[in-house]
Order: sequence, then C-alpha cells, then structure tokens
Amino acid sequence: MQAKKGNIYGVITILLYSSLALFSIFTSNIPAFELTSLSFFVASFVGLAFLKKQKVHISKLFKIPVKVWFIGINGLFGYHFFYFLAIKNAPAVEANLINYLWPLLIVVFSSFLPNERLKWFHILGTILGLFGAFLLVSKGGSFSFEAQYISGYIFAIIAALIWSSYSVISRTLSHIPTYAVTGFCMATAILSGICHFIFETTVIPNATELFGILMLGLGPVGGAFYLWDYAVKNADIKLLGSISYFTPLLSTLLLVLLGYAEFTTAITLACIFIILGSFVSSAQYLKSIKNFFFKK
Repeated sequence: MQAKKGNIYGVITILLYSSLALFSIFTSNIPAFELTSLSFFVASFVGLAFLKKQKVHISKLFKIPVKVWFIGINGLFGYHFFYFLAIKNAPAVEANLINYLWPLLIVVFSSFLPNERLKWFHILGTILGLFGAFLLVSKGGSFSFEAQYISGYIFAIIAALIWSSYSVISRTLSHIPTYAVTGFCMATAILSGICHFIFETTVIPNATELFGILMLGLGPVGGAFYLWDYAVKNADIKLLGSISYFTPLLSTLLLVLLGYAEFTTAITLACIFIILGSFVSSAQYLKSIKNFFFKK
C-alpha cells in the first residue's frame, strides 16, 4: 500500500511542479530570492498545518538529527540557490537544459541504493526523456554553449546534482517522518530572505503577485515537497526519475492551453520523445500497467 500511495503522490507532485511556470508569470516582477523566501514562508504554514493534523508538536522538529537537517536544507535551499545563480550567469535555455539532468541523475544514483538495480530500459527511457526536454527548452534546437557562461553552466550542474542526490538520499531516510520537511521549508525561507537582502532590492507585491506567491507556496515551490518526500521514500524511484521529464512538457502544455504560449513542432516532438521514454523506462510494468498505481 505504501508503494501504491508513493507512486500516486509522485504523479501528483509532478503535476504540481508543472504549474511552476504558470504561477511564476503572476510574479515576474518579484526578485528570485524574495519570491523563494515568500513562497517557502507559505510552504512552512502548510507544514505547520500538517503538524497540527498529526498532533505533532513543533518541538519535534528540533529532535531531528543534525545530519538530516543538513540534507534537507541543502536539498531545498541549495538547489534553488544554485539554480538562480545559473540563471543569472548563463542564458536560461542552456541553464534549464543542464538543470533537467536531474531526472537522469536520479535514475543513475538510485542504482547505488540497497536492493535497487539499474537496467538498460531505465537508462534508455531517461535519455529519450532528456532529449525530449532538450527539444522543449531549446525550442527545437536553437541554443549554443559559450565559454563566457561557464560559471552558469557549472552552477546548473551543481543544482541538478543537489536535487537528484537529495531525492535519492531521502530514500534512505524512510525512518524520518515527512513532517520534517516543515523545518527544511522554514530554514529555506529564512536563508532565501537573507540572500534577498544581500543581493536584491525588495519589491512590494500587489494583489496579483500575492496570489501567485500563495499558489507557488501551496504547490510547486512548497506543498509539493511534502508529497515528493513521501514519494521518493516509498515509490519506484527509477520510475519517478523517468516520468519527471513530464514536468517541462506538462508545464509547456499548460501554458499553451491557457494562451500563454503557442503549440509548435518542437512541442510535438518533445511529447513523442518524453512519452516514449516513459514507456521504455516502465518496460517492466507494460504487461500490467496498473502496477504503477496499485502494486502492493
């Protein structure tokens, strides 16, 4: 039952991650670290509500081992810190392409976990997904790597390594309750706020921007992390890595559906490669695809 629930939570998380670009449109004037801090502030309240529902006192957070705190803060804050550095020091297309190595890295890193084996269809399927993401973020192949942006490329690689390693390491922390993410969100909100005051100028959000911040905190930059924590601890982690390439695809399709982007040949090809990659990655389930949701 935990595997079934974990698989479902993983799918829901990917759907939430896919709304990142949409809600970010409403907050385009808010500096990156300010936006991260405010979003994680909302996410912290989601966690506090989670604690209350489970009748867990907030003091329990301070009983979590220091090592786990380091892993969690490094995963949530570290990823966003280096991702924003990448965007600031390299063109967004190239930075995003490198960043989307994280699903592939999850599949590769998971092979080092106990009782996990990396098979050919995991690698092939994830590479197909990566190629689909490449077509998507590069709008059909219009990109170029330049030496002057090397620092940005490195930051993007670090971001991908941080998020993938955090996801896989979380698998080994199944004894740590998901409510621990509340503490990680609080710390990320504080650290992002500090970065904001050091690097940015404060912008007072208007009503539309506040709506965007609220939705980000409830969804892709907050609430989704609680679901992802449960998913990576209980679901098929290789399959999670493979289907994670649906994130940029669903994000783009959502923008097209709501009139913020146009449907192109690149999007069509990306659909084909990402869907094909996910089917290949889940080869062991094709005889009974319902196992993805209902395996015991």
